[in-house]
Amino acid sequence: MFKLRNQNVDAKHYQNTLKEISHQPEKWKIAFENYNKYSQEIDDFLKSIEDSSEEKVRVVFTGAGTSEYVGNIIADYLGKNDRFRFESIATTDIVSSPYIHLKNEPTLLVSFARSGNSPESLAAVKLADKLIDNIHHLAITCSPEGKLAQQLGTRDDSYVLLMPEGTNDKGFAMTSSFSSMMLSSLLIFDTLSDEEKKTRVEYITKQADYVLSQEDRINELGDFEFDRIIYLGSGPLYGLTNECRLKILELTAGNISSMYESSLGFRHGPKSYVDDKTFIVGLVSNNDYTRQYDLDILNEIHGDNIARKILALSPKKLDVEFEQFVIDTPENIEDVYIALVYVIIAQLFSVMASVYVGNETDTPSKTGTVNRVVKGVTIHEYK
Repeated sequence: MFKLRNQNVDAKHYQNTLKEISHQPEKWKIAFENYNKYSQEIDDFLKSIEDSSEEKVRVVFTGAGTSEYVGNIIADYLGKNDRFRFESIATTDIVSSPYIHLKNEPTLLVSFARSGNSPESLAAVKLADKLIDNIHHLAITCSPEGKLAQQLGTRDDSYVLLMPEGTNDKGFAMTSSFSSMMLSSLLIFDTLSDEEKKTRVEYITKQADYVLSQEDRINELGDFEFDRIIYLGSGPLYGLTNECRLKILELTAGNISSMYESSLGFRHGPKSYVDDKTFIVGLVSNNDYTRQYDLDILNEIHGDNIARKILALSPKKLDVEFEQFVIDTPENIEDVYIALVYVIIAQLFSVMASVYVGNETDTPSKTGTVNRVVKGVTIHEYK
């Protein structure tokens, strides 16, 4: 398991989260095995949905918080799969404004859920059932005992794909649950061949193991005083920046302020957020064209001399004057898969920051007002 250099907090207060970050490569291998085991069933289920409609079926990825971000990261990339129309809509948006988001057209609602007990997840399913005549459900969840899995598991119009045992993270933050659900959804909907999917799983597990082996380097990069952190990226990696900034916000209980933005969008106001105690982390694309924009903004910030530290996470060695962490990546590997490796570094930085500020990583909310499974939600009847 990855070891932290800073020991401001007793290890018992972060061991669950650190263990769950560290076991991700192992869980990805099991997720791939599970996909192969059930792929024919899943394909048959998807084919039956297609056959139920003369028009292209709408696939809506949904979840709340980190579970929402899974869909945000993958939806545009999966647009190349012309079997379906892909969208990502948070359960929180569906529940609060169903009249906007739930159209009465053939729909597959793909629900991402760690516990499967969030009230919005259950309410989104109920609303979809009420408002859409031709509705099917795919639950990608980490808990067989959760209400979502229990309720959908007995229905003919639904399929439940369980994530590997141990991904129902005990720590407050979603780590292995997030990455396992994201990988599984890519395996289901990506148009790559089985051999190409295998290659990508081998790539991410190998590189994740490499990241986790670089204890000294990761500790060196993330173990310093900063008050703000900003994650920048493009395409699917822009989607990932939201998850990266949420992790550090959650685990430090807001003691370190965080922001995310696209590489090109950063100049349009958000750059005002940078000061001399800001840590800038750029998630650099593997696409030659897109990478130019990622590096332009990082080089600009470096030239402005306004940030405490700049770090590029990159698929290849860069000719830059600021810090870089290189994850050796073949040119054919898509950013959406590289995201699964990058996120481990962001997760580790979040644990390190939590420990640095003296927070208990596994239970970061000292007031108890923010919970592992959300509380305090009233679901109002929709008439």
